[in-house]
Amino acid sequence: MIYFLAAIAAIAGFLFGYDEGIIAVARPLLDKDFPMDPLVGGFMTAAVPLGALVAASIAGRITDRFGRRRALMAAAALFTVGSLMAAGITAVWMLIVARLILGLAIGLAAVTAPLYISESAPLRIRGALVSTYQLAITVGILASYLTGLAIDSDADIPWNDDGMWRLMFALGALPGVLFFAGLVFLPESPRWLILKGFAAEARTSLQRLRGAASPVEGEFDEMVSTARAEVGKKSGYKALLEPKIRPAVIVGAGLFFLQQLSGINAVIYYAPEIFNHAGFDSTSTQILATVGIGTVNLLTTILAMYLIDKIGRRPLLILGFVGTSATMLTIALAVINPTLVPSWVIIVALMLYIASFAISIGPLPHVLMSEIFPLRARGPGMSMASISNWGFNFVVVFTFPLMLAGPGLAFTFTLFSVICLGGIIFTLTRVPETTGHSLEAIEDHLNSGKPFASLRREVPAE
Repeated sequence: MIYFLAAIAAIAGFLFGYDEGIIAVARPLLDKDFPMDPLVGGFMTAAVPLGALVAASIAGRITDRFGRRRALMAAAALFTVGSLMAAGITAVWMLIVARLILGLAIGLAAVTAPLYISESAPLRIRGALVSTYQLAITVGILASYLTGLAIDSDADIPWNDDGMWRLMFALGALPGVLFFAGLVFLPESPRWLILKGFAAEARTSLQRLRGAASPVEGEFDEMVSTARAEVGKKSGYKALLEPKIRPAVIVGAGLFFLQQLSGINAVIYYAPEIFNHAGFDSTSTQILATVGIGTVNLLTTILAMYLIDKIGRRPLLILGFVGTSATMLTIALAVINPTLVPSWVIIVALMLYIASFAISIGPLPHVLMSEIFPLRARGPGMSMASISNWGFNFVVVFTFPLMLAGPGLAFTFTLFSVICLGGIIFTLTRVPETTGHSLEAIEDHLNSGKPFASLRREVPAE
């Protein structure tokens, strides 16, 4: 059951990735019917992270009040409505509204899906299962790129048509329906049920998730004991102001700040344009190279799922920041000296950048934000982390075209490189090693008042 739960919850990630990537490949076709200047086009593209930012600000209250499963069902409905609306637009403002709705769905799901998986997963595979959300994002991005390759506006194919971008948007409704239908058969998070005082229902839910033959008494008793110890303490957003919980807020928000300012969404949203700046003029070549990026993203994320519970969160974060910093600087140097550095170096560097991101900076903020907050503030805490995520996502996506037109690609990527170097320092000084610890053990360490980063790996018994 737990694998089915992770797979269904991860559909939210697929929809996020598809809606994020599809605009990059649909844009050439869309511009034929609805031409947009850079300002309008930038806002239209950034409408998704803007909507997600709004949803993230209230997602904690929604998921704490109505439950993890019902919050995801609401997100599934919004995904379906937004996709169908985007496919049927007759004006640019309608597309902006549709993408705002999709953003609301993504923002709600980005908080709730990792939370739902983390609270339901067994300790030994918790990191890998939460990472299925990021894996699904990469699958969705690759699917959108492949859709763009199949409907390439430069290709002489019988089904090619200027209105095919409508089909590309409409396809997003299908996984939205599957997402909603799958959630109907899933149990609620046992930890949320305990938080709300439904102990019997929580035990039933945990037993369903672990299997009828699996003993759950020890795990259930630890959940109940931790929840009882929190009775009478502040909960919700007020709890995030407590000195003991503040380190978790800093880690959650800080990691998403670093994730977004590493430049990933500049690459994902504007990959064809980056290749154009690198000298690849053919639309087909740009889309094909973009598909290559999506493939590397997917394969490396699969590797991350294997490594995340094997070597730990902190080592992977450091590896990722080193790789992204070095590759961004390489691209900047290649752009500055185009006569000395072949264009193919930019493609190789972008591939290595994506690999460094996908093995580390991509999945780990989602994993860690679902682990580091105490139960009484987990929903609001993840909501605050997601506000950082979507706020800086919006800033990067909206300003990147302006940065390209102003300081240029080399300056922008150098800035991203420097920020990634800062990520190494942040990881060493602020980020705890949560591998091998139950959510309750992490909460106990946070409440102890010890430096949060002093939490070190504990290998669980087989």
